[in-house]
Formats: sequence, structure tokens, C-alpha cells
Amino acid sequence: MMAMRTRWMLLILVAIPIFLLDQLSKVWLSGVLARANRPIPLLFDWVQLAYHENTGVAFGLFPDQGGVLSVGAGLVLILLAYTYQHLLPAESRWVTAAVGLIFGGGISNLFDRIRQGYVVDFIQIGWWPVFNLADSAISLGVAALAFHIIFIGDEPEPAEPEPVDDSLLSELLSRDPETSLPAEPRNRNSESPS
Repeated sequence: MMAMRTRWMLLILVAIPIFLLDQLSKVWLSGVLARANRPIPLLFDWVQLAYHENTGVAFGLFPDQGGVLSVGAGLVLILLAYTYQHLLPAESRWVTAAVGLIFGGGISNLFDRIRQGYVVDFIQIGWWPVFNLADSAISLGVAALAFHIIFIGDEPEPAEPEPVDDSLLSELLSRDPETSLPAEPRNRNSESPS
């Protein structure tokens, strides 16, 4: 029971900072981008900060489906919690960190959908759709979880050492030293034929 509690505490320690960082970045950059009233280039025009209200899923897919997406996102998070509790390896910190990233980002975006009906996206890289820190955390968590499932799998239990058969040693140690002395060697000369 204690190990399970520790496992969920580690997940929460990953998820809460992701949630807070995403929410604070959205509030701060919404104000900055509203004042600028235009995208702010960071690396020429290839990387820029650009305000976008996303009513769809990550990366702007399925726009104007906020209600359905909110319910769907909530169900996915519940399914992930069940999977984490019952199917994923409990001792793997890699899995805990990956699921924590997914939870932190997923809950942050779900919070936005419930609160305002859309998610604020602000990172624009080249032709890629605008996204936010929560989307990045979810993507990184899914990639880390997939890597673990594909390449690592269940971590093997440490091998139990084979029991040592000490019966011979016990027998030798339990003998009386007088009776366990080897017999005197016979004299070779006495064995010569007559």
C-alpha cells in the first residue's frame, strides 16, 4: 500500500509543475501577445510566439468540438489513471514520469476547455500548427511511455540465487574428529610377495 501511495505522489510531483507552468505561461503570454497585437519572432520567422485560441484537439485538429473533446479528454485521463494503477509497472520511475507529463498537460488543457471553451496555444514553429507547453508535455510523455513499452517492457525481477546444498559440509563438520581421520597408509614393503 505504501509503495502505491509513493508511486502516485511521484506522479503528482511531475504533473503539478507541468500544470502550473502551462497555466502561468498561457496567462503571461496572452497578455504579452495581446499588447503586441502581432506574432513575436524568436528565431527569425521560423520560431515565434503567436496567440491562437484552439477549440479543437492538440495542434488544432477537429476545431469547434469543445464539449465533445472535453468529455473525451476526461475519459482518456480516467482510462490512463486505471491503466497506470493496474497495468503499468509500479516500480518504474520512467513510466511514472511519462504518465505524470501526460496528466499534467492533459489536466491543464482540460481545465482551459472547461473554464473558457478553448485552449490558448502560442508556440509556432515553421509550418507546424501552433501549440503550447501542455501539448509538448503530453507528446513527450506519450513518446517516453511508448519507448518504455516497445524497448524496455516489463523490467525483469531480480533472479533469486539458487539454494546452496550444504549437506556435505554439515556432515563433515558434525563428524567426530577421531573417527573421521583417514586410515593409515599401508607400508609398501609389507605387501611384497613371499
